Formats: sequence, C-alpha cells, structure tokens
Amino acid sequence: MDTCKSMNERLNQQINFILEIDKLKKIYRQSLISDGSREENDAEHSWHLAVMAIILKEYANDPGLDILKVVKMVLIHDIVEIDAGDTFIYDIEGNSSKLQRESEAALRLFGFLPEDQQDEFKSLWEEFEAKETSEAKFAAVLDRLEPLLLNTRTEGHTWKKHHIPSERVFQKNLHVKEGSVELWQYINTMIQDCIEKGYFDHENK
Repeated sequence: MDTCKSMNERLNQQINFILEIDKLKKIYRQSLISDGSREENDAEHSWHLAVMAIILKEYANDPGLDILKVVKMVLIHDIVEIDAGDTFIYDIEGNSSKLQRESEAALRLFGFLPEDQQDEFKSLWEEFEAKETSEAKFAAVLDRLEPLLLNTRTEGHTWKKHHIPSERVFQKNLHVKEGSVELWQYINTMIQDCIEKGYFDHENK
C-alpha cells in the first residue's frame, strides 16, 4: 500500500511538471519562424534544437560527446523562461539580471519533479549555462545557429528591428567555435552573406 502510494505521488509530481511546462508554448522569442508569419515560441525553439543536435552531431569538435545529454540540455534549457521570460541576447540591461531571474525560476519549476529528476534537470541546466563541457559547448552552438538561420530567412528581421550591427552578431557568436569549428565557419560565411544582402541595413545609412 505504501509502495503504491509512493508511486502515485511520484507520478503526480511528474504529471504536474509536464502540465506546468506547457506554458513554454506561450513564451515568444524575438525570431520569426522561417516564413516570416509570426514569432517563434520557446517550445518550438527547443524542439528545433533537439532535432538539430541529432542531425549535426558530426560537426561537434568532440566526436565522443554524449548526444543524448545534448538533446536533454536543449530541451530543458529554456524552461526557466516560463517564469523569467525570454531575454534577448543583445539586451544589455535584461542580461544583467538574467542569471538571478533564471536561477529562481529553475528552483521553482524543477521543484515540481521528484527529487532525483529535480537534481538531474537543475544540473543539466547549470551545465548548459556554464558552457564548460563538450556537451554544453555543442548545445550552445545549436542555440546560436537556429536563430541565425531564421534571421537569414526573414531578411534580418530581428537585427533590423533592434538595430543590431553585424559586429555585435559576430562578437556574440564567437563562442560557437569552442563547440564546432566547422559550424562557426558556416555561421561566419552566413553573416558575411547577410551583410552583402543588406540585412544589416542601418550599417549602410
């Protein structure tokens, strides 16, 4: 009887977490989806990164990295934004309080889970944020590549909207080479192409 009750409590905790993270579908990002019709939400972003992790694994600097761990990281890394909101990468003021807001969110949201899963999710989130392991570095590559791809398909929508110069885009993406030199080379070429196409139009004024 006690075992059954314990199992039910665990399952209830897990179901409550699953329902809570449904709110991620309502957190919208700055990037438009590729057809330019609307903003992307966090759940879509996380799904996109998970698929990219599987497809692009061969380009990781570390061929021996744990791709399942990468997939887990990219699926949970933005859950904290349910409470903390999406912080635009080029927002200096917003990023100054980002860690504190997201740390508090991690405690509440992962707190829905049973203790063992709570510890695992929090550890994965912290690892992703630290960007020190091979898995975290590659996850960070994907997190930067995806919005860049969307910007190339929407003629630099986000860059134009917020008047972001190409130099800042280069600077904010330099860390990509730590996880994948090949994908950094691809991104570098992609940004140069966007400059030539006038997707950073304020630079030409």
